[in-house]
Amino acid sequence: MNIAGKRALVLGGSRAIGRAIARILADRGARLILPWFDWPESVATLHDEFGAGNHLLPPVDLRRADEVAGLMAAIGERYGGLDILINNIERGGMPILHGGYEREVNRDQWRLEMETTLHAKWLVFEQALPLLRQSDAAVVVNLSSMAAIVGRSGPAGLLFSDGYAAANRGVASLTETWARLGAPNIRVNEIMLGLIDGRHGPGTRGWDLLTEAQRLELMRHTPLKRTGTPEEVARAVLFLIRDAEFATGMVLRLDGGYVVGGEQPAPMPEGRL
Repeated sequence: MNIAGKRALVLGGSRAIGRAIARILADRGARLILPWFDWPESVATLHDEFGAGNHLLPPVDLRRADEVAGLMAAIGERYGGLDILINNIERGGMPILHGGYEREVNRDQWRLEMETTLHAKWLVFEQALPLLRQSDAAVVVNLSSMAAIVGRSGPAGLLFSDGYAAANRGVASLTETWARLGAPNIRVNEIMLGLIDGRHGPGTRGWDLLTEAQRLELMRHTPLKRTGTPEEVARAVLFLIRDAEFATGMVLRLDGGYVVGGEQPAPMPEGRL
């Protein structure tokens, strides 16, 4: 896909990963729709960077069907359709930070994780689908987490709550369903993220609460021995949009190998024959 002039709805643009994706698409000439809701300091810098030019930055609570409908109406009126949807919205609960669901402060945490990480993605896609169908070749990229696979097990269990893990496992089902629904003109793929700077990695409150030994154990479990960067995520998104034209219904895991980390393969035995 030639990205120049394409209409791209990028969720989460006020945060590190969404911002990196917005930049890489804007640099290639895309017209961006960047809805925002909270994180006032990040929203201010979002407006500073993208407020000028042919971009749209509306305030939207993406958990609310009426507000999502209003967003899609505004996109249709201004741009006449949609070519790219980056479905990057989540609400994670880090056990190291939030503790268990039984705590009074976490009374609504499970609902928020499901409502934001899973249901809002579904809501946005469902209401964006008529706009995507107006494009000759549209692309959807869902952002999810390796929490879908590892849950609260292993060293990463300190960073992934049960509700967040369950919500992310649901994303893969949506990716496959939407790939079938959108074919042949809408490609739908997913990037499953591991420990990324600003998202379950350095730059988050949960990461700062880990002991040095806990951080070292996370890196020991990651074959590439480091966390990822938002820019690396953005380049993977760019690949799925621009270059992976024969891929749909696929999950690309960007986790430094964490899921395959841990134990090393055992030496091959000599055998008895």
